[in-house]
Amino acid sequence: MGREVEEKLFSRREVENLIAEGRKVIIVNDKVLKVDPWLKYHPGGDKAIMHMVGRDATDEVTALHSAEAKAIMMKFKIGKIQGPWVNFRPPIQGGKFRLIDEDCPNENDMSIDPVNITSSDLVSSGSTTPTSSSSERDFILDPRVRQRKRGADTSSVSSVSDGEGDASLSLKQEVERRLQEDLDLYPSLDPATQQNVINKYRELDQKLRDKGLYQCNYGAYGWECLRYLTFFSLFIYFLRTGWFKLSALFLGIWWHQLTFTAHDAGHMGITHNFAIDSFIGIFVADFCGGLSLGWWKRSHNVHHIVTNEPEHDPDIQHLPFFAIDQKLFRNVYSTYYDRILPYDRFAQFVIRAQHWLYYPMLCFGRLNLYRNSWEYILLGQAPKNGIAWWHRYAEVFAMALFWVWYGYGVIYKSLPTTQDRLIFFAISHVVPMPVHVQITLSHFAMSTSDIGPAESFPQRMLRTTMDVDCPEWLDFFHGGLQFQAIHHLYPRMPRHNLRQAQKYVMEFCKEVGIPYALYGFYDGNKQVIGRLAEVSKQAAIFKECQKYCMENPTHAH
Repeated sequence: MGREVEEKLFSRREVENLIAEGRKVIIVNDKVLKVDPWLKYHPGGDKAIMHMVGRDATDEVTALHSAEAKAIMMKFKIGKIQGPWVNFRPPIQGGKFRLIDEDCPNENDMSIDPVNITSSDLVSSGSTTPTSSSSERDFILDPRVRQRKRGADTSSVSSVSDGEGDASLSLKQEVERRLQEDLDLYPSLDPATQQNVINKYRELDQKLRDKGLYQCNYGAYGWECLRYLTFFSLFIYFLRTGWFKLSALFLGIWWHQLTFTAHDAGHMGITHNFAIDSFIGIFVADFCGGLSLGWWKRSHNVHHIVTNEPEHDPDIQHLPFFAIDQKLFRNVYSTYYDRILPYDRFAQFVIRAQHWLYYPMLCFGRLNLYRNSWEYILLGQAPKNGIAWWHRYAEVFAMALFWVWYGYGVIYKSLPTTQDRLIFFAISHVVPMPVHVQITLSHFAMSTSDIGPAESFPQRMLRTTMDVDCPEWLDFFHGGLQFQAIHHLYPRMPRHNLRQAQKYVMEFCKEVGIPYALYGFYDGNKQVIGRLAEVSKQAAIFKECQKYCMENPTHAH
């Protein structure tokens, strides 16, 4: 009988050395994984992995991957750690690492930038765990407890008028204020508190699995398919009978509803089989909707890991049209797009009115998705190896067929005049706009603070994500996206089970002291518009700061 080979025990310093050498090392279930070879095979893209380098990725890996995928990851195991792991800030996020023979102190997570402040920069980073309010309903429905007063804005203006501040300082003060609010509101970042959050989160995950909430409700999908068929049939009927505007309306509704199933398939939340769900997703997203499922997965996986981080999360990097954080005023470098997000004159002009332009611009959101989809395909960002090697070819074929049936068959052949074609195109693309509202609603009003690598996965998801309260009969309209906070905690859970999981997540939040952001649809929209308006005001203040500093250089700091 062979003797089991003893695993190498890695110290934190040895892991740091590997990362300093350029290795991509992550920790999963106390195992040290060197995943460099996996980057080009990962179906969800390399960026998601890069944001986990130097971190304990156990919860992220468990939330986003199947048991089979985790088994594949274990092939890259090179050893294990002993005791609790203290996360590094990954290199892609600016973390600094030393080689083993370097004696200089490690400044990982300790750098201070006027518009890139982390919890380590504030003395009060060890804030105490907040307690829930006396009313459980208040604890759930009023989680932000954040008063956005004009005083914060006017104080920044007055500092300029007194000649005692500059643009960078005013931004720094605002970022500090937001960060301090989050540190006061959410549980302490000390290891014991965060480990308790992690333990309770994992217990809840097992409880939800035991209750069968990871099993897909195929009966619900039967009703979904019936609804899709109804809307598609009405689209074809009115197209054939010459009622073109009504035809375009139902085509837009069909697209709106299909988005939810494409989202499910992208998360492997239908059959939990990679090949089958990928085929369903490509058929629904690429062929029926003209949008790349692969692009969405690459972007969305990063979003689920670095949610609402302005430098890293592509889902909030919408310059020049939207800015939900002051950091975007300083030409932020996007680690997702690998380029600067310029805060140019056009962006400055639009951001000043973004709260007025929010809904009109979302009407054209689908056009931007076309651009992102073809850019993903044509620039070769799709996986070329591994189990997803065939996706790019399938997507090119399916997206081309979409423009054959929609662009040629419907727009060109079925509509008699250019005016009819333009109106049909506009209506069909504006009608799915509520999907874009739903997606932005869940994040635009939430925290964008960089709390730092000490924050646990579940706390980060609940801090940056909002749920929308609605009656059960309206679930078909929201398509599960109203349970974004729950979805971010358990992204592979089928959406028809999210409402049932909600009560357990509420209990978890109350037990560990994490506010659960739950708003009605109207109030949630008010929160988003309020956030956009606030940032718009700050953009104006920033502009005045810059103008003042240029006119009074002797007062600039």
